Amino acid sequence: MRTLTSTAYLLFTLAIACAAHAQERPAGRVVLLDRIVAVVSDQVITRRELDERMKSVVLQLQRQGTPLPSNDVLEKQVLERMIQSRLQLQFAKDTGLRIDDAALDSAISRIASTNKLSVQELRSLIEKDGISFTRYREDIREEIILVRLREREVENKIQIADSEIDNFLKTLQQQESSGEEFNLSHILIRVPEQASPEQLQDRRARAERALGQIKNGTDFRQIAASVSDAPDAVQGGLMGWREFVQLPTIFSDAVKGLKPGEVSGVLRSAAGFHILRVNDRRGHVNDAMVTQTRSRHILIKTSELVSENDARERIVKILDRIENKADFADVARLQSEDGSAAKGGDLGWLSPGDTVPEFEKAMDALKPGQVSAPVRSPFGWHLIQVLERRSQDMSQQQQRLRARQALREQKAEEAYLEWTRQLRDSIFVDIRLEEK
Repeated sequence: MRTLTSTAYLLFTLAIACAAHAQERPAGRVVLLDRIVAVVSDQVITRRELDERMKSVVLQLQRQGTPLPSNDVLEKQVLERMIQSRLQLQFAKDTGLRIDDAALDSAISRIASTNKLSVQELRSLIEKDGISFTRYREDIREEIILVRLREREVENKIQIADSEIDNFLKTLQQQESSGEEFNLSHILIRVPEQASPEQLQDRRARAERALGQIKNGTDFRQIAASVSDAPDAVQGGLMGWREFVQLPTIFSDAVKGLKPGEVSGVLRSAAGFHILRVNDRRGHVNDAMVTQTRSRHILIKTSELVSENDARERIVKILDRIENKADFADVARLQSEDGSAAKGGDLGWLSPGDTVPEFEKAMDALKPGQVSAPVRSPFGWHLIQVLERRSQDMSQQQQRLRARQALREQKAEEAYLEWTRQLRDSIFVDIRLEEK
């Protein structure tokens, strides 16, 4: 039996839950059609929407083997995740971030391809389980919007100075664990911006209670699903494998002395109070020889004035010109909206990690001289041409590259938590879960 990627599968479970909910009502019984459980700005979240999401989360936790919190506790957690998503989706809409049907079709094609299916086969599998393909498409659209929003509002604004890299590398030389990777789980008790002393005391007490329960034998995943304010709460707090050098300083200082299975104390950051569990740790092999690619590209940006579809149509027309023997560099000088246009799109020698993942994946699949199909990245639509490749000893350069990536990861994680906290605190939210 064919299976789907985790993202697609989670969306399947949500839709299955919706169908099951519709079939559970006995014939002839009078039932409350729906009620509001939260107001988020000028939007509402209904009891039915919460019930549907609850079913999918329970299935997910059961598949992971995570002991379930009480229904009331889990409901509050799931509702908070829904509120966070609504806030971000509304912010994206208000600031002009859209995913049009052309971009959505491309994403669904990639999901199908990843699972070795055609789009029609993917659709048939979905509809065979009684799931609306229209609903599935909208869930994928929202997921893409949230990823793009984080890129735009947080990750693309992060700057790393050379002096920061120098200081980072000096610090690493003194860290015995700097070459290791850690599989971590995480609990966050969020603290509001400009919190009062009473609020700080309350949040710290919640974190201490959670730590006490864990030390007394309660499953970490169950506590995370019950109390954590982190986005990964309903996954039992699982962060997965992280390089030691990519962890925020308060995390790296806390975990370097822990063995697998051990838990940190309560940690304080600008975002709130944290508890970490080391699930596993392993050494990291660092190969100094890397493959570098010299490439050039043409970029057509999307914006509030240029839709996904318009940008893609432009890049397709440009590709047609190049396939009909137009010179890539000449076209890049005239058409590309990147700073490299003056150099015919030439990006020079690129090492792994120098570009965003979508660009790098497409570039790595090309042979020298080959031109890519249109490629979507957070910056817009690209055409990429690989000019040549080489193996390079990057001992010193790689150290600096990894340091830059690690600093970016650190800052991105901290900045995202702070951005979501500010967004949550700035919008009117009225939770009515206790109302009957």
